Amino acid sequence: MSKLIGEQVLMRIFIGEADRFEHRPLYEALVELLHAEGFSGATVLRGVCGFGANRVYHSQKLLDISADLPFVVEVVDMQEKIDAIMPRIDGMMKGGMITLEKATVIRYGNAE
Repeated sequence: MSKLIGEQVLMRIFIGEADRFEHRPLYEALVELLHAEGFSGATVLRGVCGFGANRVYHSQKLLDISADLPFVVEVVDMQEKIDAIMPRIDGMMKGGMITLEKATVIRYGNAE
């Protein structure tokens, strides 16, 4: 396991619940890609409401079965790894947004 202590990059991938890649949920395909490429970890966060570039408001309501809620895939790793995977991620997405920012990792490792 590589050590990520110190300055790294936080990548956030903003997509919708209904987004697909090859007939699969995009968030699952992204996490599987990141895992297969040896990234240090990834987390998918499900939003309760939001809107994007198309200005359509999505929210979780009891009567709204197809809410297409916002999802965020977060990953922290070295700049070089993120730069290398970016073309593949970009090719999987039809919309959405990706942000990058510096992050200082102060702890990384398993709970053992």
